[in-house]
Amino acid sequence: MAYAPLTLLTFEEFLQQYGDQSRYELADGEVIDMEPTGPHEAVAGKVASKVSLEIDRQNFPFVIPKSCILRPSGDVATARRPDVIVLDEEALIDEPYWQQEPVIVQGRSIKLVVEVVSTNWENDYARKVEEYALMGIAEYWIVDFRGLGGMRFIGDPKQPTLTVNQLFGKFYEQQQFRLGENIVSPLFPDLVLKLEDILPLPSN
Repeated sequence: MAYAPLTLLTFEEFLQQYGDQSRYELADGEVIDMEPTGPHEAVAGKVASKVSLEIDRQNFPFVIPKSCILRPSGDVATARRPDVIVLDEEALIDEPYWQQEPVIVQGRSIKLVVEVVSTNWENDYARKVEEYALMGIAEYWIVDFRGLGGMRFIGDPKQPTLTVNQLFGKFYEQQQFRLGENIVSPLFPDLVLKLEDILPLPSN
C-alpha cells in the first residue's frame, strides 16, 4: 500500500477529486492508494457473485453497488470503499448523498460489508472493525485468503481465514472459518459457502 504525497483533504474535497477513482480511500484526511492486485479483485468478485445469488434466491430487497463510499463519521475526514457492500435498497431514500453520489453515511442502510485482506491487514482487523461498529453495521466479513493477518487475529499457524463479525451493542463478536468449514452468516442463514469457494485460482 502506497501513500500519495498530498496535503490533507476534507471528505468533500476527496469526493470531488477521487470520488470516481475506486482505488483510493481517505483516512484522517490522507489519501491512500489501495493498490489492489488481480487475486484480490478475483476474491472480491467471487464473494459478490455468491452473495448476489443468495439475495436473488431469497428475494431480499438488497443491492450490491458497483462502487460505494462509506463515511464512518461526520467528524473525521475518512472515506472507506469496502470490497463488497450489501445495501438495503429501501433504506437508501434517507441517505443524504445517495441521489447525487454513491455515498453512505447511515449504518442502517448497510446489511453487510466485506473486506478482502491485503498487505495493509492491520486496517481490516483493527481500525475498520472500530469504524464499522461505530456506524452500526450489523455484519462485517474479513476475507484473509492468504492468511496475512496477525496471529492474535487468525491464530497460529496462520492460514486462510474468513472472519464473520456480528454486531452486539457497540462491539463485534467474531467467528473464524477456515478451509473446509461452512461459513455461518447471520444475514444469510441459508447461504451455502466455504472459503475455498471464493479463493483465486492458483498461479503457475
